[in-house]
Amino acid sequence: MSLSTHVLDAASGRPADAVGVRLERADGSGWTLLARDRTDADGRITGWETGSGVHRLVFDTRGAFFPEVTVTFQVTDPRRHHHMPLLLSPFAYSTYLGS
Repeated sequence: MSLSTHVLDAASGRPADAVGVRLERADGSGWTLLARDRTDADGRITGWETGSGVHRLVFDTRGAFFPEVTVTFQVTDPRRHHHMPLLLSPFAYSTYLGS
């Protein structure tokens, strides 16, 4: 499965660049780190590969009210591309499965 993410700062209406993101997979006794990167100038990370199972993206939101956002999701079709946008504002966040 290919995975991408896009972090947007909803308060400023701009991409959130240089946000640290970790991709992890549940391994039965905890979490295994699969990848780590920072968003680019457009707020994106692309090209991560993973397989079926439970995964999570952990976003380092740099000391905001929510200093860390964790999005846990399950991959049932490893052939499908998954795009996980994160929209940030000072006191809220939202995410969804994009295309």
